[in-house]
Amino acid sequence: MSLQFLWYVPNEVQPGHRGDDAVASHNSLETLTAQARALEEHGWTGALIGTGWGRPDTFTVATALAARTTTFQPLIAVRPGYWHPAKFASAAATLDHLTGGRVLINIVSGKDNLAAYGDSEGDQAHRYARTREFLQIVRKLWTGENVTYHGEHFSVTGSTVAPRPVVRGGREHPPLYFGGASDAAERVAATEADVQLFWGEPLAGVGERIERLKHLSEKLGREHPPLEYGLRITTLVRDTTEQAWADAEAKVGEMARGGIRSDPNRHPAVGQQRLLDLAAKGEVLDDNLYTAPGRFGGGGAGTTWLVGSAADVARSLRRYQALGVTHFVLSDTPYLPEIKRQGDQLLPLLRG
Repeated sequence: MSLQFLWYVPNEVQPGHRGDDAVASHNSLETLTAQARALEEHGWTGALIGTGWGRPDTFTVATALAARTTTFQPLIAVRPGYWHPAKFASAAATLDHLTGGRVLINIVSGKDNLAAYGDSEGDQAHRYARTREFLQIVRKLWTGENVTYHGEHFSVTGSTVAPRPVVRGGREHPPLYFGGASDAAERVAATEADVQLFWGEPLAGVGERIERLKHLSEKLGREHPPLEYGLRITTLVRDTTEQAWADAEAKVGEMARGGIRSDPNRHPAVGQQRLLDLAAKGEVLDDNLYTAPGRFGGGGAGTTWLVGSAADVARSLRRYQALGVTHFVLSDTPYLPEIKRQGDQLLPLLRG
């Protein structure tokens, strides 16, 4: 399996996300295009583009950036309920066709302001049952014709998507990334997703989850190619180990004083709570997994950081790779300078 190295496009209305440069044009097309082109120039595959009500529409941002780049692959985060599966399958297939097969999809089932756009999620079991149907229908529409599917949450009758997604080598359609650490989420991932994304847990925790997902895939009768695994984490890289830790501690100190805006989208989902609970095990786990940010407002991928020189962080990421992780979604702020720094210093070590 080939390694994939992606970054993160913040896609926020308010400036200063996780310590990014707070400038008025932070989410303009020019600023975001500069980031996407820098990703192309500095060795990255593409970038995850976040989603949530109250943020710029993710699919629109991805389309605009794809039109202004040549190799940049947007990992487009989308929510069942915000999208109907047939409408989404058509939109994504069209963008994939127009870009020559550059679309990646991240399905998100976590909490959101659903009432604001007329959705209702029910309980966790309802939410993941709906996600399962969404994934099943989208995949069927991308690979089949005259699709009829009548589920509890979604239905289509005699449905064919045109144009089709790009088929290339082993790629039959845009890969479907998925996150979630609850039992319900893992059952969906084991049977329906292409890539399971993990937050920045210690190596032992990621290893245990990979083994559990492999067992679930076999037990539940997975019908697709084997599930692949990804890691979404903050990587704070500096020229020396000492400078990296000095900067990491200074950044957490600023977070503690309220100088860095905390993540407004943090919710106490199972995966997020697993990260927050790590602080009780120590401030630094494994060699350089820093848990302190989660105590002061860091959420999601900002809850734990891998800290060190490029060699330190590359060594840690290779250990995740040895467990079976082949998709890496990294980031640090300010976003644009770090795209360049980590692309030039970290990626050659990982690819070498």
